[in-house]
Amino acid sequence: MLSALARLFKPLTKAAVALGLGLCLLLTACSGDPDARLTGNYADDTISVAQTILEVIDIPQDDPSHAQAENDARSLITDYVSRYRPQPRVNGLSSFTTMQTALNSLAGHYANYANRPLPEALHDRLAKELTKAQKAVVRGT
Repeated sequence: MLSALARLFKPLTKAAVALGLGLCLLLTACSGDPDARLTGNYADDTISVAQTILEVIDIPQDDPSHAQAENDARSLITDYVSRYRPQPRVNGLSSFTTMQTALNSLAGHYANYANRPLPEALHDRLAKELTKAQKAVVRGT
């Protein structure tokens, strides 16, 4: 009798573990980040990211919030580029290439000159390119 119960519970235990793992994976995959900054709408995300980056580059180097803003900008750049670079319908748009150029320039500065202020020439170029990308995405290009 005991051996019969053991044989019955063994497959049930495996099934319960498999079901539990599957449920955990499903819930983990479906749970979104409540603080997610990207909506999935390319035009809205481009305008939002450009505006955020414009605000970040205007923060003075000696401001106490500068370090956190820079880290947030790095994360936002990574999220934006990783979301939209693989999408062919977006990848060829002039707004995306302009935006990608600006974001790559800023990310390169952060990676290579982390403790130095943004040079005025780079600041001006970024402001120009980000504004251009915002205008282009509104036009639909």
